[in-house]
Amino acid sequence: MTDEDAAEPAALGVVRTPTGHAEVDAQLARLADADHLPADGHLAVYEDVHRGLREALSALDAPPVPGPYENRS
Repeated sequence: MTDEDAAEPAALGVVRTPTGHAEVDAQLARLADADHLPADGHLAVYEDVHRGLREALSALDAPPVPGPYENRS
């Protein structure tokens, strides 16, 4: 097999539907980075996206931080 015969990575064409949550949508958009990598490069992208989604979900469980003018009593 020559270099000319080797196929370039091709996008899978998976549709990513926006969720309306900017942080989650940014992570889902990051999945497109794997479209242009050989298969052995996908894991790093998937792990990064998983970490970002986990952080976004964890932030939903965090108690709200009081604003500067809220009563803190």
